Amino acid sequence: MLEAYLGDLKIGLILTDRAGRIGGYTAEAKRLLGLPTGRSLTGEALGHVMRRWIQLDPGERRAAIRAHLRRPLRDRQPVSLDVAVEGRDLVLDWHPLTDAGWTITIRERAALLSEPAQPEGWRDHLTGLANRPHFEIRLKEAYARLARTGERFALLAVDLDRFKHVNDTLGHPIGDALLRKVAERLQTTLRPNDCVARFGGDEFAVLQSGADDGIAVQALAARLVDLLGRSYILEGHLINIGASVGVALAPTDGADSATLVKNADLALYRAKLDGRNMFRFFEAEMGARMEARRQLELDLRRALALRQFELVYQPQLNLQSGQLVGCEALIRWRHPQRGVVSPLEFIPLAEEIGLIAPIGEWVLRTACMEAVSWPGDFSIAVNLSPAQFKSKKLVDTVKSALAASGLAAHRLELEITEGVLLHENRDNLAILHALRDLGLRISMDDFGTGYSSLSYLRSFPFDKIKIDRSFVSGGMTTKDSMAIVRAIASLGSSFGMTTVAEGVETPEQMQDIRAEGCTDVQGYLISRPVAAAEIVKLFAGQRLPSSIHQQSSGARP
Repeated sequence: MLEAYLGDLKIGLILTDRAGRIGGYTAEAKRLLGLPTGRSLTGEALGHVMRRWIQLDPGERRAAIRAHLRRPLRDRQPVSLDVAVEGRDLVLDWHPLTDAGWTITIRERAALLSEPAQPEGWRDHLTGLANRPHFEIRLKEAYARLARTGERFALLAVDLDRFKHVNDTLGHPIGDALLRKVAERLQTTLRPNDCVARFGGDEFAVLQSGADDGIAVQALAARLVDLLGRSYILEGHLINIGASVGVALAPTDGADSATLVKNADLALYRAKLDGRNMFRFFEAEMGARMEARRQLELDLRRALALRQFELVYQPQLNLQSGQLVGCEALIRWRHPQRGVVSPLEFIPLAEEIGLIAPIGEWVLRTACMEAVSWPGDFSIAVNLSPAQFKSKKLVDTVKSALAASGLAAHRLELEITEGVLLHENRDNLAILHALRDLGLRISMDDFGTGYSSLSYLRSFPFDKIKIDRSFVSGGMTTKDSMAIVRAIASLGSSFGMTTVAEGVETPEQMQDIRAEGCTDVQGYLISRPVAAAEIVKLFAGQRLPSSIHQQSSGARP
């Protein structure tokens, strides 16, 4: 049975039980030892195989070998041995297993001279942890113990949350230092017979031996999430990331290492979908979910070419005049089988697979084309994604969209979230000024949810601040939310900026928003998002509920 687990390894490896009987081996081990390919070593005493090597040496050499091995094997300490078999100089390394058996690796000395010495050859150069090849060997050994003794184990796939953001904003040297700190924290969670490895990038894996108790596995997963989510201080920077963990148990979740790794990755993906900074155990239905996600990705890649996207528009109302002044463009995906797919479902996927930039450009061009026919001077607001903002072609793309549509630049408003800007730097400010020089307007979206807002308000004259709906929907009943809205409205007034409250759904909310000094509102109370043809009718007739006209008329208190 063990050959099924070990046979595909391209290294010389033999596993024995506590009595010295061979329980598993690789084909490479037989080749190095000069044994016939058809011969089975299973159940044979390792000593019988070793006698062949020893008998090739003079008597003094045989005695020296026995003396060299006797004490380490008795005391269960690692030991190495040089032997010559059929003209090959071999190095054998004994390492004790938790079940009192041994693992023996067999290598040619000529190969060792051209490769990094062990254990460095099995180590990740950045963190000092085991690397992926080494981890795969440990995984095979764990399956071998499982077959011999029934000892179960767990594989925990670990992926850092927001690590790419650290690399992009603080640079790769800080990113590398962060990975080393993560490795140090991971090592503090391990028992002597566990193994932690870095697979590459910000991906790590933990092999927890003796995982018969699911509670112990859950405790380790929770500990990893907690430990890696604590703040790091590197070169004066306070860094907060998190970790998502996927757990797969052997043999329940995988009878072989490839299946176990795949299922741990599925559980990890589920943890990220559920909000990150958490752990999830593998469940059988995750495979079906992953297939559904894969199909959604394939469909999304074709959606733009098949013209399955459409825009809807949500109007904005000026509280002083009681008139509509513009609207925000919102994308919808009309899937031929699934119907309308929520942006909350496909926008994160588009960002993940690199489609958000072309989709965002389509939104910009389409919104300009449709808005040019609107009556009056109504504005159209379009969201810019982080990928679009970072593009060197952004300014030229906006120029092209305005020229192709004939839309007056002052009617276009670009909405930028705080997360797009993050840190005040010259490049960001240069892009903002280049866009402003085109004659369009720029607003800061979701104000109050990030941490770079005030810095940019000081450095760049935004035209509008949009107060995030979290401070409005269900929140205006609290003093804290009202105080935040009041402060943002006052800040906007001080800078001469329009303030728009999003998510207004009830007359009471609109009354409170107006009392706190906001200039404009947007939400279901005014209108749900509607198609381009409907928005034209709204603008032309100003057909709003009478309660809105009553509340918005008159002088502002």
